[in-house]
Amino acid sequence: MRYGYFGTMRVKPGHRDEVVATLVSGQDGLRAAGCDLYAVGVSDDDTGDKDLVWVTEIWVSKEAHDASLGLPEVKAAIAKTMPLLTGEFTGQEVEIVGGLGVPGDH
Repeated sequence: MRYGYFGTMRVKPGHRDEVVATLVSGQDGLRAAGCDLYAVGVSDDDTGDKDLVWVTEIWVSKEAHDASLGLPEVKAAIAKTMPLLTGEFTGQEVEIVGGLGVPGDH
């Protein structure tokens, strides 16, 4: 069963675009580490929270996700991003059971 992580992070005002640019860089390393989906989202409509960034991830396993946190490019992205965040996070781990674009179990 695939591992999923859905979360949000609150960005300090004025730093959202910089955080998003950092989050979406280095995708090749994530794919090689076992990531099937890594999507970053924001909202600019009147009801959206412009300082909130959403991240959706699907991995071949939780172990692959956890191991990716040790990759040099991931560590660098975390170090660059953390000072731009408020420290407010949400997160939910899920088992991915299927869906459009979700690879089947190997």
